[in-house]
Amino acid sequence: MRFTSAIAFSALAFLTIPSSPGNNSATAQSATGFDNYMQDVGQKALQQGVSQKTLDRVLPSLSYNPRVIQLDQAQPGGRPNSAIPPFAPYKRRHVDAARINGGKAKYRQLISKLAEVERETGVPGPMIMAIYGHETNYGRITGNFDIPRALATLAYEGRRRALFEAEFLAVLKMIDEGVPQSAMKGSWAGAMGKPQFLPSVYLKLAKDGSGDGYADIWNSEYDAVASIANYFVNAGWRKGEPWGIAVRVPASLNRSAIENKTKAVRCPRVHERHSQWKNMAEWRALGVAPATGRRLSDETMATLLEPDGPGKTAYLLTGNYRVILDYNCSNFYALSVGLLADEIRS
Repeated sequence: MRFTSAIAFSALAFLTIPSSPGNNSATAQSATGFDNYMQDVGQKALQQGVSQKTLDRVLPSLSYNPRVIQLDQAQPGGRPNSAIPPFAPYKRRHVDAARINGGKAKYRQLISKLAEVERETGVPGPMIMAIYGHETNYGRITGNFDIPRALATLAYEGRRRALFEAEFLAVLKMIDEGVPQSAMKGSWAGAMGKPQFLPSVYLKLAKDGSGDGYADIWNSEYDAVASIANYFVNAGWRKGEPWGIAVRVPASLNRSAIENKTKAVRCPRVHERHSQWKNMAEWRALGVAPATGRRLSDETMATLLEPDGPGKTAYLLTGNYRVILDYNCSNFYALSVGLLADEIRS
């Protein structure tokens, strides 16, 4: 995902760990340093156009939140050379009956708005619903952390200051532009509202889908679905192109001959599992055949991914699959979103 999301922290947004007693001296020291840092970052905000009036109102209202740092430091590290687990168990958890049925119900509820958004953007309603379902279980779990306070704390802590300071500055810009500070609730890592947008994503891509002049991604499902669609358009969604199809791969396929030789700049471990690009006619000539009734046109370009290895279900993935990856750069996430969208549409 171009704006590491919606969006990349969403999978860890609601992680809980036991609380531990704090050291009063360390807490006081953190609070003093935090206040000094707020003054420094306030100067940067002024240079970026945030009004002094907004800073005078917002900065004194913020305080250091040790719980946010606890949660951040509890994230799993993910060893670079660790084995990739199988996709099938992940699929069973994320493309289950509850999520499918919930998506179908929500799709029926929002059908008129989704049809309007699809006409305007080309992004199918079931795909929007699949993102909505994965990110917040159709708006049920959006997080209740105070976003300005959480991001100010993460920026001050400094482990990933370049990322979190930029997001905190984006929060200040949002408030300066009229977004109520009290509305900004979300995950401890800064993802907000029904689509789990980071503040920088909100500023660039949030859309007013209800026509009231305000992109309220916290309370308005119309605004949320319009914003998700706008994100996809910005990431390069191609109207009318499926995200991919399940395929059967012959045992005789020479995988070394189709190995991807390029090194992705972003999320290399995700992209290195994909084959070279070939059009559907070329894949068919290699014996790769659709596993269901769905088809891609002969000229459609696709890469092959075998998430569970040879002999298991494989997928031919189009450029629109890369758009899903832009939202959250994980093959398991993108596959399950595409498969959930197919189930919602059926």
